[in-house]
Amino acid sequence: MTTHQQTRWSQFLVLITVFFFWGFVAASNDILIPVFKNAFHLSQAQSQYVAVAFYVAYTVGSIIYFLTSKAIGADVLNRIGYKNGICLGLLISAMGSLLFYPAANAGSFGLMLSGLFIVGLGFSLQQIAANPLAIVMGDPATGAQRLTMAGGINNFGTTIGPLLVSFAIFGSVSAGGTEASIESVKTPYLVLGAAFVLVAIFLKFSSVPNQIDLDGLAAEEAEDASKLVHKKSAFAYPQLVLGMVAIFVYVGVEVSTIANLPAYLELPADQGGLGIETALIAPFVSLYWASLMIGRWAGAAGAFEVRMNTKRMLTVLLPYLAFGVFLAVNAIARHEISHFFLYAFVIVLMIVATFASRGNPARMLLIFSLCGIAALLVGMFTTGMTSVVAFISVGLFCSTMWPCIFALAITGLGRNTNQGSSLLIMMIMGGGLVSWAQGALADKVGIHYSFVVGVACFVYLAFYAARAPHVLRQQGIDLDKLVAQAGH
Repeated sequence: MTTHQQTRWSQFLVLITVFFFWGFVAASNDILIPVFKNAFHLSQAQSQYVAVAFYVAYTVGSIIYFLTSKAIGADVLNRIGYKNGICLGLLISAMGSLLFYPAANAGSFGLMLSGLFIVGLGFSLQQIAANPLAIVMGDPATGAQRLTMAGGINNFGTTIGPLLVSFAIFGSVSAGGTEASIESVKTPYLVLGAAFVLVAIFLKFSSVPNQIDLDGLAAEEAEDASKLVHKKSAFAYPQLVLGMVAIFVYVGVEVSTIANLPAYLELPADQGGLGIETALIAPFVSLYWASLMIGRWAGAAGAFEVRMNTKRMLTVLLPYLAFGVFLAVNAIARHEISHFFLYAFVIVLMIVATFASRGNPARMLLIFSLCGIAALLVGMFTTGMTSVVAFISVGLFCSTMWPCIFALAITGLGRNTNQGSSLLIMMIMGGGLVSWAQGALADKVGIHYSFVVGVACFVYLAFYAARAPHVLRQQGIDLDKLVAQAGH
C-alpha cells in the first residue's frame, strides 16, 4: 500500500538542471536544420539527418548501457551510482559540443553530425539515470507530475534555446543579412560545452543521491503487493514493451512536427505557408517548444504538496506564466509577438484537457492523443496562420506525454526499473527516424500533407493509453486509487 512521502525539493531542484540542457540542445537543432539545408544544399529528407544523428545516439547509448550491464553482471548505475552516471554523461556531451569547432573550421557536415551524435550519447546516460531519480524523489503516486515539472524546466531550455542560438548564428540579421555561415555555429557550442563541464562539477558535489531502493518503490506502488510480478527481465512486463513503442512514436511526432515546420513556414502564401525567411523562423520554433513548457507547467501543479483548490488554481495560472515567459523572451529579442496573442485561447483547451485527466497518467495520455490528432488534421486542412497555429499546438498536446508514458511503462518493474529505463531511452531514436520519414514523404507529396505521419503516431499513443491500465491492474496496481491516495 502506498505511503505518502514529501518531495525532497533540495535534491530535486539540483537534478532538474540537466533537464534544462536536454531541452536547450534539442530545440537548437531545429535552428541548425534550415541553416545546414541552405549551406550544404540538402533535400528535406537529408536535412533531417541532424535529427537522426542526435536521436539515434540515444538508442546507441542505451544499447551500450544494456550490453555493459550484461558484461559486468550488474546494472551500470547500481555499480557507479546515479549521480556519477549523470556527471559522466555531461562530460561526454561536452566532448560532442566541442567537436563543433573543428567541424566548422573544416566545413564538414559529417563531422558536425558526429558532434551531435556524441552529445546525444551523453544525454542517453543522463536520461537513464535522471528520469527514475525524479520519480522516486517523493511520493511514487506523484512521480509523473514530478517528471512533468522537470519537463517544464526542460522546456524553458527549449524556449530560449532557439532564440539564443539563432541570435548567435544570425548576428547580422538586423543589418539585413539572412544567411548564416557554418563558422557562426562555433561560439554557441563552445559555450555549451563549457556549461556541461560546470554543471557536472556542480552536480558531483550536490546532495543528489547516488543510489535508490527500486524494490521498495515497486511495493509502494502496488495496492496488493502479493500480486506484484517479479521477472528476471524487463522485457517480461507488457507495460514496458508497449511503452517502448509509445516512446518511439511520441518522440517521433514531437520532433518531426517541429523539425519539418520550418520548411512549411518558408512556403509562399499561395502554397499554404507564410513565406518566412530562415532567419525569422526562431519565434515560431520557440513557441512550439514553449507550448511543451506551457503544458508541463500545468501538469506539474499536481506535484506540489498543497490543498486541492490551490492545485486547481496553479493548473490555470502556471501555463499562462509560462506563456508570459515566451512572450517576454521574444520581446527582449525584439521579435514581433502581437500575432501570438490569440494563442492564449488555444491554451484554454489544454487546461480543460488537463482537468479532465484528473491526475491519471493513462487518462491524460488518451485525452492529449486525441487532441493531437485533431490539431494535426486542422493544420493539414487549413492554410496560413490558422494552419501554423494548429501545427504549433501539437507541442501543447505532446507536453505531458513523456512523463505519462514513462511512469506507466516502469510502474511495477522494481529491480528491473533501470533496465526498463534504458530500454525506454533507447526508443528516443523515434525522434530521428520519424522526422526522416516525414521529410521523405514531404519530398514526394509536399510538406503540408506529410504531417499525416504524426496522426498515425498519435493513434498508437491512444491505444497504449487505453491498454496500459488493464495490464497494470493484473499486477495489483490501480492507477485511479494510486492517484487518489496521493491527493490525501
